[in-house]
Amino acid sequence: MNTKIKCLLLDDELPGLAYLKMICEQMDRLEVVKAFNSSEALLREWEALDFDLLITDIEMPGMNGLQVADAIKGKAVIFTTAYKDFAVDAFDRDAADYVVKPVKQERLQQAVEKVAARMAKPEKAAKQLQLNTDRGKALINAARIFCILTSDIDSRDKILLMGDDSKITAKNCSFEKILEMLPSDEFARINKKAIIALKHVQYYSHDEIIADKLLPDGRHHTFPLSEIYRNEFTLKLKK
Repeated sequence: MNTKIKCLLLDDELPGLAYLKMICEQMDRLEVVKAFNSSEALLREWEALDFDLLITDIEMPGMNGLQVADAIKGKAVIFTTAYKDFAVDAFDRDAADYVVKPVKQERLQQAVEKVAARMAKPEKAAKQLQLNTDRGKALINAARIFCILTSDIDSRDKILLMGDDSKITAKNCSFEKILEMLPSDEFARINKKAIIALKHVQYYSHDEIIADKLLPDGRHHTFPLSEIYRNEFTLKLKK
């Protein structure tokens, strides 16, 4: 891959941030877009910045690096930390790598190569669903869907909750028909009245799923996980 990987850097300790910036700028693979010493400052700006990768410390005041990674889903992340105990939490977030401080350039280079390998894989074409809705026929990008629920007004209809919190009503459409149109490795039926996009699953137990999206009152969306769908759901998450 010839194009550079554009990255943001985050570390609350200025000497550590300066050192990280220096070694990143020495790597041919990387282009440092901006360095931050505050999680809050990064989260105010990240959506306006063009970048592929975040290299972040984990243990910081205020929002830690794990919380920042949760907030910028869809970007590659390399965690750096002096504490090995965070490794499990880091890889639970599908981190590209986890580099223990003091960061050595050779070790960080290995982590960057992992990101480059991920980026070199061809992206799957966006899956489109063609549905009859209460506003007429619509083409809907599957990647935008958070979950699909049975309508409380008419059980034949299904409500698509989108990632941007908008709603679409699919008229007279069964879950079976919708599942046939969805990417099977990205969505799962979780009970008689719901399908969820697996990328939005934050935690789950034997009978409950907690999503990463929030309700208006600040609580996380939660869903019952039915026994008859539990095995298929867990198998898909492990793939």
